[in-house]
Amino acid sequence: MKRPDFIKTISIDLETYSSVPIKYGVYPYAESPDAEILLFAYSVNGEPVVVIDVAQGEEIPDFILEALTDESVTKWAFNASFERIFLSYWLKRNYPEYFKSYSIDEDTVGNYLDPSSWRCSMIWAAYMGLPLSLEGVGAVLGLEEQKLKEGKDLIRYFCVPCKPTKSNGGRTRNMPSDAPEKWEMFKKYNKRDVEVEMSIQSRLAKYPVPEFVWGEYHLDQEINDRGIALDMDVVENAIKFDAFSKARLMSTMKDKTELENPNSVAQMKDWLSSKGIETASLDKKAIIDLLKTVPSDVANVLKLRQQLAKSSVKKYQAMQNSVCTDGRARGMFQFYGANRSGRWAGRIIQLQNLPQNHMSDLAEARDVVKSGDCDFMNMLYNDIPDTLSQLIRTAFVPKEGYKFVVSDFSAIEARVIAFLAKEQWRIQVFKDNKDIYCASASAMFHVPVEKHGINGHLRQKGKIAELALGYGSSCGALTSMGALDMGLTEDELQPLVDSWRAANPCIVQLWWDVDRAVKDAIKMRTATEAHGIRFVYQSGMLFIVLPSGRRLSYVKPRIGENRFGGESVTYEGVGTNKKWERIESYGPKFVENIVQAISRDILCYAMRTLSHCLIVGHVHDELIIECHKDVDLNAICEQMGRTPEWIRGLLLRADGYETEFYKKD
Repeated sequence: MKRPDFIKTISIDLETYSSVPIKYGVYPYAESPDAEILLFAYSVNGEPVVVIDVAQGEEIPDFILEALTDESVTKWAFNASFERIFLSYWLKRNYPEYFKSYSIDEDTVGNYLDPSSWRCSMIWAAYMGLPLSLEGVGAVLGLEEQKLKEGKDLIRYFCVPCKPTKSNGGRTRNMPSDAPEKWEMFKKYNKRDVEVEMSIQSRLAKYPVPEFVWGEYHLDQEINDRGIALDMDVVENAIKFDAFSKARLMSTMKDKTELENPNSVAQMKDWLSSKGIETASLDKKAIIDLLKTVPSDVANVLKLRQQLAKSSVKKYQAMQNSVCTDGRARGMFQFYGANRSGRWAGRIIQLQNLPQNHMSDLAEARDVVKSGDCDFMNMLYNDIPDTLSQLIRTAFVPKEGYKFVVSDFSAIEARVIAFLAKEQWRIQVFKDNKDIYCASASAMFHVPVEKHGINGHLRQKGKIAELALGYGSSCGALTSMGALDMGLTEDELQPLVDSWRAANPCIVQLWWDVDRAVKDAIKMRTATEAHGIRFVYQSGMLFIVLPSGRRLSYVKPRIGENRFGGESVTYEGVGTNKKWERIESYGPKFVENIVQAISRDILCYAMRTLSHCLIVGHVHDELIIECHKDVDLNAICEQMGRTPEWIRGLLLRADGYETEFYKKD
């Protein structure tokens, strides 16, 4: 293709090879010395797609290489972070004269192309409530150009190492010359992906992603590029300690049970049966229940099995697999991973579900692991798997000479729902900086409740009610939150639900006001409003317009009938089984989406406010910042706790702590 006079946009798709599995993340995948581009498909300014066969010696034109770092050219791809990161490493290796990074010298993003001129059609699809796969989006939109289904087999053939066999001549990798017909099909597949991506852009053109959301995406990419340092001594010794512990536990269990494999469910059930104990399951809950009644010798075995079942080592292994050569883990946050609310999803190490730590001697235990002394560890801690589990967070460390400041919002969802509902007693609790769980229990039971004080035992009931009942749930939610395990009886559950709802009439009203507004918008195909939130039906979509200006999207909404014979709202989306299906919803569920989405937007606002800091991670409503040791904690918390202009009157509070390693304070 000849050089165009003017390049406004480029749509790109890469087919690549690396010996590092992509499941470890694009950063170590692209960093591998053998990583290379096989095919490079592109379209300039919407023109027909061109495929460059890089694997067979074709060269990418200079004007394309120049455009990759030209901030005036918008680069489009489906899952653009893959293309951007891979091209970053590839350019540095092969065309360093074209590579250009961003940010300041003390930052750790210097190996990557600036994300500010990149756009991602996968994020656009997520913003519209569509699937997160190119194939899925194409199918839902009914595009003329569909992703070729042969792609997975072709990727498996050309893009990953293969096992040497007699039939393939002992080779460890398939080249174009090994299957010329497959290679030609691969080129068609590469071309088609760009065509489908461009069709998605065209189809969604009337629903543009707001520029401020693209700004959030670019900040997200910067945080992913920055990564977070890992103490590899802790990581590698934890894996070693776990293997030592598992071997010791298995040996002890074999001695006590005389079983060949005491980890086997079938063998353990038989052993329990020989002791006169029958059980349908050996899952976590079943063992907890059994421990209440079984004799001490059986209890000891079951406790050993509990230790053996702890899977803390998987997190450490994920760290080991995903760490880059500079000792930092990257790419752990999926922007718009939850498309009902737009919240992030965790990737690779999954910071969003790390075990909590409750050890008083956390630092000391960490030092023992770091030292690598298994025997000393065994002498100090009876339950090594549990200790290692609690230490997972501590593997994340600031770089030398820096500290972590961890700051998070206090009860942000409770604050947002109280604000929307105008539940005045709750708003007053936040004004007075009081404990919402104590206050909730007090409102429910009509007695004063103080943490560690008068009627303090009721706080737990207030807490579980707060966590379980805010979005219309009932006894089932209390049970799943562990109400029965905390000493509540079945008979107490419904009165607890009734008490919470009686104490929060404005929140209950919010549920049904939103329910009515959604149904009216769909029935009348118009715009409605409730509690400052707009509901808009447009071109077969329901949009919920948040105070920030961001919109939640629901595909093909309808009024249906629920299992009780009443009206319900249904829409198309990715269900609990991760398949595209029709989903039923109602007022309280929409309120949950709204509250979580507003909370997410407030976190984004805080991230933008603190973008001058080196944000290395975020977990739920918490920011992890890597900063110089003289940075003031209170200043960061103050900045994080600022209320956005678009939700004036909401009372926010951020608290934090300083630490030499990540932990739950």
